[in-house]
Amino acid sequence: MKTADADSDAKSGEEGAAMQPYRLMALNNAWANARLYGALRGLSAAAFTAARPGFFPSLAATLNHIHEVDLYYLDALERGGAGRAVYDRPEIDDPAALGALQADADLRLAQFCRALDPAALAETRKTERADGAVTERVDALLLHLFQHQIHHRGQAHVQVQHAGIAPPQLDEFYLDYDRHPTAAPYHG
Repeated sequence: MKTADADSDAKSGEEGAAMQPYRLMALNNAWANARLYGALRGLSAAAFTAARPGFFPSLAATLNHIHEVDLYYLDALERGGAGRAVYDRPEIDDPAALGALQADADLRLAQFCRALDPAALAETRKTERADGAVTERVDALLLHLFQHQIHHRGQAHVQVQHAGIAPPQLDEFYLDYDRHPTAAPYHG
């Protein structure tokens, strides 16, 4: 015979499992950014802002774009109210300074995902767009944000190589088989 506590534990376990992909994607994002910025240690501002092949004209432009879009979606998810004003900031041309700001944003995203439950995923948030506000579900916003980060980090990867730096492996996070040693702390 099942007890109310057993039913509650089972439900809690199912909910936790349902939230785990979002939490892991946020942690993977933080780890991948840390690896990428780690590869940039010692890179001068001139090399960071130099013309590189890609959708954005430099490594600085690509990584600033990732950061400011993260800020935009974090603001929407956290109901911060800044909206498109997050884009009203100067481009950062120091990779260490931008890396520190990105790490702060990554921590905010990981904390947001850690607090998720099924009800929170189904909630909606308003996103301020150039042509007006659009209401989106939290789960869709998160999935879009993760995809955006991966997409542009891939472009940055090519730009890092163009700068003469060996690009770090960024996909050895989830599997036990080939998990990079630096990913272990992100798994608890």
